[in-house]
Amino acid sequence: MPKSRKPESLRSRYGSRRAPGTAQPTATITLPAEVDLDPPPTPAVVDWTDAQRARWTELWTSPQAFMWDETAAGTVAVLITYETAILSGVASAWQAQEYRYASEALGLTPKAMQTLGWKLEGTE
Repeated sequence: MPKSRKPESLRSRYGSRRAPGTAQPTATITLPAEVDLDPPPTPAVVDWTDAQRARWTELWTSPQAFMWDETAAGTVAVLITYETAILSGVASAWQAQEYRYASEALGLTPKAMQTLGWKLEGTE
């Protein structure tokens, strides 16, 4: 007969302290509503349309960009590439999944912002 579960135990896999989505960030970072930093140049290896270049600038002036450094440029470029494929209807399932991962890594979704401990200036 298997041992009974003890959710109250500190090492329990069944307690609410380990339930997915319940972990709270240890700190909260308030992002400014407007970011006036200049975006980095677009990657030279990519031949982008004007709409993609505008999206690059839009993302790099978003509140989340306040927390990015130059190492995020590759992830932003990949995000724009996958976003273009998705919106044009030629994306594969793995591209859609990678788009989701990239947007979460950059903190572009409400869930990602909560996980990262970010909030927008002026929100309570």
